[in-house]
Amino acid sequence: MGYETRYLKRLGELFNEVEIKGVNGRSWSIEDAFSNILKIIKNLKDSSNKLIFIGNGGSAAIASHQSIDYWKNGNIPAISFNDPSLLTCLSNDYGYEFVFEKPINMFGKKGDVLIAISSSGESENILTAVESAKKKGIIVITLSGFSKSNPLRNYGDLNFFVPSKVYGFVEITHLAICHAILDSHMTTQI
Repeated sequence: MGYETRYLKRLGELFNEVEIKGVNGRSWSIEDAFSNILKIIKNLKDSSNKLIFIGNGGSAAIASHQSIDYWKNGNIPAISFNDPSLLTCLSNDYGYEFVFEKPINMFGKKGDVLIAISSSGESENILTAVESAKKKGIIVITLSGFSKSNPLRNYGDLNFFVPSKVYGFVEITHLAICHAILDSHMTTQI
């Protein structure tokens, strides 16, 4: 079996190995997690709240992509804080660890939902933003990978963990989870 075949086989296996935990460390099935998230999204549509996506690097690309897909295709208010001017201004003036915390403090409100994406689960700016969001009463959903002991993995109201140290595997799985939630919301037939 060639590398490409092994790679794609392993990627497929990872979707069944994603671990999902709630705030109390209780394990969730994928069906229960999605059902819970879909209720949260329905509540967003019925209120004036929004989804907020954050991430660095490849996770920033996922965050930007998903914020657009959720509002354009899902008709759900969604934003990401990945504008280059915002990132460079805030990192210059406050430090990079605050580039997501500052806009969450300004634009986030109780009842919003933060989707924090970090392959390592150790990015200080993501952890700082999550802490700030929780203080504001924002619901937090995390997507992380790499180490089972990464701090982000246990920091949200609902936490998706991809058990891999390979960036590509973790990022693709995070993207697929986000798309699957949106497609479930839109009741797309598979």
